Amino acid sequence: MVYDNAFKTLIQMAIQEDIGEEGDITSLATIPPNRMICGTIRAKATGVIAGLEMVKRVYAHLDDTVQVHCLVNDGDAVTAGTVICEVEGKALSVLSGERIALNFLQRLSGIATLTRCFVDAVAGTNAVILDTRKTTPGWRTLEKYAVRMGGGQNHRMALYDMILIKDNHIDAAGSITNAVNAARLYPGAGGLLIEVEVKNETELYEALELQVDRIMLDNMTPEQMRQAVTIVAERIPLEASGNVSLETVRTIAETGVDFISIGALTHSAPILDLSMRLVPALATA
Repeated sequence: MVYDNAFKTLIQMAIQEDIGEEGDITSLATIPPNRMICGTIRAKATGVIAGLEMVKRVYAHLDDTVQVHCLVNDGDAVTAGTVICEVEGKALSVLSGERIALNFLQRLSGIATLTRCFVDAVAGTNAVILDTRKTTPGWRTLEKYAVRMGGGQNHRMALYDMILIKDNHIDAAGSITNAVNAARLYPGAGGLLIEVEVKNETELYEALELQVDRIMLDNMTPEQMRQAVTIVAERIPLEASGNVSLETVRTIAETGVDFISIGALTHSAPILDLSMRLVPALATA
């Protein structure tokens, strides 16, 4: 993952939110200032890890003398009790950063874990699991990274790197044909992939004739998807979208679609339960 100023800003906001100007009052009041400790972050459930670099970055912002030693890698599957990493340094720094670091790591690992569940559910088919733009504001790059760590792939990053013509664009333009033709003439669209959302067989044929780069099958039944796969006959990649769940994704994949996009990967993933347990180390008076 490329870490840029956006992550720095996000970490700074999280530190300000949780520590503020007053600091960690409980730790300041109860722990000698030079006390050294070591904390171990452990998994409390089975899942896939993502976001270890954010743990390192959180502590680097708080206190660059704190050492973070990762014992697994992003993308690794873990079980309850697995030690994810060790954090060693001044007790005040380690404890002040505990929740901030865990918030990042739990959230991103939860997304990676849910993604892996969907990827496993379609194993043996040709379907690729994709995310969407239904992400937490400010977290998109992180959350899409977590999807990749879970074995999924990323759809467009934002509104600027792909042309996705959906129902509102079609209604505003007057037709799929009008929207696609206008997109191809737009100066800023050169080289961008064009995908068109269709709701029925009539729209599918229209998009097929326009030879777009990908067709999205919006909220179609498995039978409609199978028919679409037959009609398109591998001429254009097909993406299934709309209310996909772990219970339905296998059936959708078996229709023969190439991609399945799932907003729930990022908007509804539960966290992976992790915790930090502390042990004394090199205590000084």
